[in-house]
Order: sequence, then C-alpha cells, then structure tokens
Amino acid sequence: MQGYDERPINPLPMVVWLLCAPILAGEILFGLAGSGILGPQAAGWRLDALQRFAFDPNILRAMADQNIWPWQQVIRVITYPFFHANFTQALFVLVFVLALGKMVGEVFRGWAVAAVFFGAAIFGAIIYTLVPFTEGALMGGYPAAYGLIGAFTWILWTKLGMAHASRARAFTLIGFLMGIQLIFGIVFPGSLDWIADLAGFTAGFTMSFFVAPGGLRRALSRIRRR
Repeated sequence: MQGYDERPINPLPMVVWLLCAPILAGEILFGLAGSGILGPQAAGWRLDALQRFAFDPNILRAMADQNIWPWQQVIRVITYPFFHANFTQALFVLVFVLALGKMVGEVFRGWAVAAVFFGAAIFGAIIYTLVPFTEGALMGGYPAAYGLIGAFTWILWTKLGMAHASRARAFTLIGFLMGIQLIFGIVFPGSLDWIADLAGFTAGFTMSFFVAPGGLRRALSRIRRR
C-alpha cells in the first residue's frame, strides 16, 4: 500500500537510547562474565563495578566533613544509576526509562529529558545522604526513573489544569508506586532506597517547571505576578 509507513514500534527519542545504552551494555557484559565465557576472572566484574560506581552516603558525609571533594567519589552521584545489583533490577529500570522517557521526550527536548534524569539522580542521592540513618549504598536507576515519572506527572498535571479537571488525578501513578514501595518496605524491612526514589520524583516534577518548553518563561511570569 503506497504511503503506508506505520511502524510496529514507535521510534524513541535519541536521548532515551543514550540513557539506556550504558545499562544495556553493562548487563550484556555482566551476563557474559557470569556465564564464564570471559574466563573465571570476570565473575566478579559486577561487584567490582558496584564498588567503583555505586553511591555510598557515608563517603559523601565524610567528604562534606573534611571539605575534600575527589572527583572519583563525587562522580558517583551520576554513575550509580547505570549499575544495578542484578539483571532483574536493571530490567525494571529499563522498562521505566524506555516508557516514561518516550512519553516525556515527546513533550520535552532531549537535553531536558537528560537534565531530569541526572537531576533526579543527584537530588535523590543528596536527600538520601541528608537522612542520618541511611547506611546502604544506592545502586541502580530507580531515583532517575522516578524523576521521569515526576516529569510525566507534571505533563498530566498541566494538561488537567488546562482542561479544568482535577489535577490530583495526575498523581495516581506515583501514589500507586509509593503504595507498592510501602508494601515491600513492610515485607522486607530495612531498605530505605524509597527515600531517594521519592526525592527523585520531587526533583523531576519541580524541574519540569523550568526545563519544559517555555517553562522558565512561565515560571518567571508567575513569580513576577506574585
């Protein structure tokens, strides 16, 4: 049929592929290493990567106390989203980033999607560190993915406002996900990663006021009116 160009898979924004590529490449490499194809010395590559690139709140606290900021440690706030404890965690993060990244990328420019992703990861790590009783390391892209959920929520929130509908409906997704987090927290007590996830969502939603198309102009206009 001439002129028929419907694709079975809708194209994803390039920035989404760029954000997912390191996770995909890492999991392929770790999978090969775990299978023994790359030799016995490769079996510990995932653990070694996590030791190098996961985010440890105690390291950030020590750097702040001593006012010493080695870049090898500071960079962990943007590397930890790409390294996961296992394949299952990486798979769920990829699903979130691919789905939410596509929907946000259809409204936001590429640089804005990346800004939300990394901004949420950084803010999530900082808030996680500021909570005094957090000890476990952060690994994996959930805080960054929750940032994209925050941006998507902002898009829904804006559309509902324009339609004069209840904007509270925009928060249904995050409410559902936080409910699941609560259940897991009860079943598997001790994990406080949800603090970073919620902080990532907050960062993504807030940043959207400024990085969305025309967002900064609208934000400044609201400030002047007040």
